[in-house]
Amino acid sequence: MIVVLIGLAAGIVSGMGIGGGAILIPALVFFVKPEQHVAQSVNLLFFIPTAAVALIIHIKNKNVDFKTGIPILLFGLVGAIIGSLVSLSMDGHILRKIFGVFLLAMGIYEIFSKAGKKANRN
Repeated sequence: MIVVLIGLAAGIVSGMGIGGGAILIPALVFFVKPEQHVAQSVNLLFFIPTAAVALIIHIKNKNVDFKTGIPILLFGLVGAIIGSLVSLSMDGHILRKIFGVFLLAMGIYEIFSKAGKKANRN
């Protein structure tokens, strides 16, 4: 039942374009307890259909800028290959710590960027 709830929560967040991996990976690690490499692989497998559905909806609503998106897609594929090779060469505990630091940094950035935008409006 817990994996169903994790999948549902991550799907909702992913459909909003926020990134379900920020929910899915930590939830899997804390509640299901797979190795970090497995949790990240499950996230990638989860991402394919959820991204496809979200992309179709955004294309129908004309929210996709293909001129900007195509170069990002191409270089993102190159980065994905490099990142996969690097992560496979790492110990799972180190990978988990790097992911945790990344989430923390993004959270701090979001907190302060939102506060800064509010202050500029007033």
